[in-house]
Parts: sequence; structure tokens; C-alpha cells
Amino acid sequence: MDYAFSSSETELRSELRELIGESMPPDYPGIFVEDFEEPLAASWAFCRKLGAQNLLTRAWPRQYGGDDASVWSQVVFNEEMWAHNEPRGGQYMGVTWIGPALITFGNKAQREQHLPGIASGDVQWCQGFSEPDAGSDLASLTTRATMVDGGFRVDGQKVWTSYASHAQYCVLAARTSVRERKQDGLTVFLVPMDREGITVRRIPTMLGPNHFHEVFFDDVFVDDAEVLGTLDHGWEIMTAGLAFERVGIPRYARADRILAEAREVTRGGTPAASPDLAAAMVHVLVARLLNYRNYDGRVSGEETPAGGPIARIASTLVEQEVADVAMDMAGVLALTPDAPGTHPALGHLEHHWRYAQAATVAAGALEIQKMLVGRRLLSPRRG
Repeated sequence: MDYAFSSSETELRSELRELIGESMPPDYPGIFVEDFEEPLAASWAFCRKLGAQNLLTRAWPRQYGGDDASVWSQVVFNEEMWAHNEPRGGQYMGVTWIGPALITFGNKAQREQHLPGIASGDVQWCQGFSEPDAGSDLASLTTRATMVDGGFRVDGQKVWTSYASHAQYCVLAARTSVRERKQDGLTVFLVPMDREGITVRRIPTMLGPNHFHEVFFDDVFVDDAEVLGTLDHGWEIMTAGLAFERVGIPRYARADRILAEAREVTRGGTPAASPDLAAAMVHVLVARLLNYRNYDGRVSGEETPAGGPIARIASTLVEQEVADVAMDMAGVLALTPDAPGTHPALGHLEHHWRYAQAATVAAGALEIQKMLVGRRLLSPRRG
């Protein structure tokens, strides 16, 4: 299979690189670093610029503010964003899965209310799924939405919620009834984050002080009109959303750039080298091609059942491998990125290593992905 990009896709890649170079600080580290205020402001401005040029949601249908762009042009877009430390910040979530979920499951009023804000880059969403006792086993969540006159009262806690401190809306999963299957009886809500009764607390971690949050819902009123999809049938939306998010993150693109930067770092005038470098470069290519095969399957209608989880496993593992290799190559220099005469790439390596440690947990733990592969490969035999 030839995965060469078309001339228009190549032009898009060049356009995006030029736009990122013009719009973002040359040492942009992402929005999760310790001093995050300036990077966060730069990210917001960049998203609005993308929105003004109809680039942010170009893969959406035209009727919803997109341009009906091809899957491959969206692959190019996502690769360039992730290769450059995701200058969209958390907007990738709204673009990659919350917007498509609204298009698929939302009603006309919900689409008209929420899609323009995502397309313009003005509105940030967060995802209220994981709980202290319901992470990988998401169907075990206990946040409760009790029906009242005109809507629901929500009580519960979410945890590991990215972007919650600066999000305007939360796509919230809560239990609305108890059924025989724990996947049944769940409902998804579209909740403004300034609603009375919502409390957000940052969780400082090695990934930075602005990445993860706890979100508490204390007798929060949610209107009937804020139910996404069908009452008690939120599991379909949740699984579709997680599938959108997992496929939409080309971690291999960032790993590829990290390796390129690491090769530029010098020790005593000699480019850094490592016997593990060639293996890491090969593994990055393998992860890229596995993702491309999965994308191609979606386009052709011949997607393999285990293709998505396999591609994700390869991508997350290679991100951690590359982080280790790059840190080994840079050595102690990676811990002193601001020292006079050091290479600017060093400013990213140590942060990337810390960020990569969560790659095999975020948006579905590695062990869960392996279980999905096993089940999907064995299911034809069971049938």
C-alpha cells in the first residue's frame, strides 16, 4: 500500500508549519508546563486564528461549519499539531470527538448552540468520565443524576479531568437508572462549567500543575435540554467518543520530531548518538504505518476490528520509548535546558519524558487496549 500524500495534502502540511511558525513562540512547550499562563494564552489565540481560516474543523461536514475535508488531510492536520506540542491545547478534544458526537447524537438546537463555538476556537470543553473508582472500568461510574422537575440534580466526583480549570463546558457522564447491565442506565449531559455546585481542583503531578483536575458536582441542576442523545443510553456516545479521541491522537508524530531534535543535540561538538536510536526510529515508522493502515481501512470500509487498538498500543509504547532514548542521548543537558549555549530542543525533552509516562494510561489504559485486541481477534471464532 502506497501512503504517499497528495500535492494538496503536502501543501496543507507546509501551510500549517508556516502558520505555527508565525503564530507560536519558537520554544512553545505545550500548555501543561509549570508556567502555563503565556503558553495557554498563545494556544487560545492560535485556535481562534485557525477558526477564522476555517482550518480548525475542516474535516467536519460543510453544513456544520467544516469543509468536508478528506480523512488524509485531517491526518496531516493532526500530525502537525501533535508534532509541535499541540498548539491547539485542549481544542483537539472538541474538534476530534465532542463536535463529531454532537453532529451524530445531538439535536438541532444543541448543534446550533455548541458547534459554532468549537469551530471558531472560542470554546473549550472537558470530559467528565473517569471517577476515583471508575477509570478503565468506566461503566462502574457512580455519579448520579436524579430526575427532578425540568431536569436532573447531579451529585458525584470526576477525576483526572484535563482542561477543567479553563473549560467552559463539560461533557458529563452520569448514572440515571440502575439496570442489569452496568453499561445501561448511563446518560451524557452537556453542562456549563460555571453552573452553581461545580467545584474544580487542580491535581499537581509530574505532568505539570495544569493538566489534571478533580471536579465535584454537588446538587448541580442540569436541564432536560442538556441531555445528549437518549436518556439511559449514553454508553454508545461514550464509547464512540473515546474511539474518536484514541484514533485522533498521532503520538508517533511528536515522537518523530523529538527524535529529530535529539539528534541535533551535541556533546562536545559531536552530534549525540545512541545504539537505541535506529530501533526507535524504526518503531516510530511502524506506529505511523499501523495508524495509516487503520485510517485507510476507514476510508475503504475495510477497517479491521482490532486495527484501532493495535495502532494505539504501538503509538503509546513508542512515545515512551522515544522519550527514554532522547533523554539518554541528551544526558544531563536535558536537565539544564536554560544553560548558556545549550540547544533549544533541550527545553522539550525533559517535559516530553514526563508527559510520555501517562501515554499508556490516557484515554484507555494499555491493558484495556490489549484486552480489546484479544476480544476482537477472537470474536469471529466465537460466532
